[in-house]
Amino acid sequence: MLLVIDNGSVYTKNLIDFLSDKKIHYKKITPELLDLKSLDNYNSFILSGRRKNEKKVNEINSKIINFAVNNDKKLLGICYGAEILTLTLGGTIKKSVILQRGNEKVSILKENPLSSGNLHVFESHGFEISKLPDVLIGIAESKNCKFEIIQYDKKPIFGTQFHPEMSDDGKNLILKVLFNLIDFNIS
Repeated sequence: MLLVIDNGSVYTKNLIDFLSDKKIHYKKITPELLDLKSLDNYNSFILSGRRKNEKKVNEINSKIINFAVNNDKKLLGICYGAEILTLTLGGTIKKSVILQRGNEKVSILKENPLSSGNLHVFESHGFEISKLPDVLIGIAESKNCKFEIIQYDKKPIFGTQFHPEMSDDGKNLILKVLFNLIDFNIS
C-alpha cells in the first residue's frame, strides 16, 4: 500500500484526486500524525510539496526517506520532497533566483526507468536542489533548474523538483514510480 505524506502543498488535492481516479489504494496523513512504527505497513511513499518550513516536519520526512532507503521501498519526493531527499542524504538546496511557477519543458539527461523523452510539467517552487550527494543522480534538467528529476543509484527512489501531479507527463511518471512500468499510458 502507498502512504502519501501531506506536507501542506496546495497541489496535494490534485495528487489525491489522481490516485483516486486511478483506483490506487493509499493512505494520506500529515507528518505530525504519522506513527513511524507503521512504516512497515507500506511498500511505497510519496512525500508532497509544502507551504512552510518546519523542523519537526523535516525530521519526520527524513526518517521516512531513511526507512525507504534501508528497506528498498519505493519513494517519490515531490518538490519539497525532492529537496528533503537531497538534504537527508547529504546534498544541499538553495533559494531560487526567481520563483519558478508555470509550465516547463524538462529534458532527460540519462537513461532511466521513468522517461526517455522530454516532459512537459508544472513548476511551483522557491527553492531548488544545488548539489547532489554521491548516492543521487540527476537524470533530467530544464532551462531554469539543473536537477528536475533525481534518482537514488540502483533503488526505486526518485525526486522531482516539479509537481508531477499537475501534468499528464508528470502523472505518467508517478505511475511508473509506483508500479515500475516503463510504457504505461494514462489516457
